[in-house]
Amino acid sequence: MKGLTELSFGENILKYKDEMLKDLAELVAIKSVSANGSEEPQRALKWMLDKAESFGLVTKNVGGKAGHAQYGSGGELCGVLTHLDVVPEGSGWDSDPFTLTVKDGRLFGRGVADDKGSALVALYCLRALKDAGVEPKNTIRTIFGTSEEIGMEDMEYYFKHEPLPDMSFTPDSDYGICRCEKGILQLEISSKLHDGTTLTEFHAGTVINAVPDAAYALLDCSENEDHQLLRLADAKPGKFEFKYTIDGMMIISKGKAAHAAHPNEGFNAATHLIDLLTSNFSHNVLGSVCAFIDSAIGVETNGNSMGIKMRDSASGALTLNVGTVDINAKKACVTIDIRYPVTMDGVRILEQVQKRAKIENLDVKVLEHRRPLVIDEHAPIMQILKDSYKEIMHEDATVYATGGGTYARTLGGKGVAFGPVFSGDNCKLHDANESMDCDNFFKHAQICLEAMYRMVTNS
Repeated sequence: MKGLTELSFGENILKYKDEMLKDLAELVAIKSVSANGSEEPQRALKWMLDKAESFGLVTKNVGGKAGHAQYGSGGELCGVLTHLDVVPEGSGWDSDPFTLTVKDGRLFGRGVADDKGSALVALYCLRALKDAGVEPKNTIRTIFGTSEEIGMEDMEYYFKHEPLPDMSFTPDSDYGICRCEKGILQLEISSKLHDGTTLTEFHAGTVINAVPDAAYALLDCSENEDHQLLRLADAKPGKFEFKYTIDGMMIISKGKAAHAAHPNEGFNAATHLIDLLTSNFSHNVLGSVCAFIDSAIGVETNGNSMGIKMRDSASGALTLNVGTVDINAKKACVTIDIRYPVTMDGVRILEQVQKRAKIENLDVKVLEHRRPLVIDEHAPIMQILKDSYKEIMHEDATVYATGGGTYARTLGGKGVAFGPVFSGDNCKLHDANESMDCDNFFKHAQICLEAMYRMVTNS
């Protein structure tokens, strides 16, 4: 049994606390929103690899899409996968989203929890292994991606050029250990032209994998209809603002952002605005896309009206999120993100959505379909992570399922999601004021280093 004064190896990371916070501030300041293009995510990758080289680590940039830093050169190949891209900042922040802000014991900034904080921790763990002179029996890489938030094409490219690790984890979820990830089905549902009359424009959201926190509609309607909508808005949940413009009446809807894996934690500004509009106008004058959203989705997040409500004991219930809506004179489309249970059939779910869309003569395009992931609970990486968590936290790690999609899906059944978010710490992923408890941040760093130490010394 370990003596009371004997430290866990993971505690070695604490000597770098001040440097880590300084570097985290620099990394957060890079506006690496992958939805806005590859330039800034690539700049974040270069920053990370340059930092790794300054630590004396071997690095490789793989086509500007991903890269790695490495310690050791023999034995099994181990990996820790993180991403440097972030979702758009959105609105409603109490501080600059691209400035690391420390307030009330929390670290605020876009990417602090998802996933720049974990990327920097993983790099410093490599440094800690090297500085401590750990004799590596295996090779360990911290692998950094640049487009996780828009489909993970980065890892698909990376693993075409580099070998899959023998064991891996990605700190891009919650603690304890995630061995099941729901299927992810992302769809665009559209008509060739907007066929509404009273509704002339509708716009909401910026990405499919987040609950939109703002939406607006432009209406060509009578004064009497204006007044009726104002009265109805008072009785509806949500926050609505009415403005009179040269092009008609604009209604602005305010909601609350959240990750598409947990849409019930947000308040969808788009679906609630459509709910308001359909309380006063017919489907014909609003158009087929709005009619579809109202009849097949409503303000639900469970797929009930679509006919796809389901759950299983392994991973829980299906979720459905309306991510973006774009309607104008030239186009009308909505994107939806469905996370379905691991024992269910994504093809049958798609067929049901197509059946419902056909009622409104809408086209359905599959933007992304990632099948569910289930890892063997007895896989070697599972025991290493369980032992590492218990070493630092002095309690057993839970094993759970998630609706989130992580790089674990790209690892051929040899990797899982593990941390960094602890139960009870509302980090507001994909929302305004993304943050992480500072003590938890460094607790995660200790667990991460302990796990990487055990991976690199495992024989």
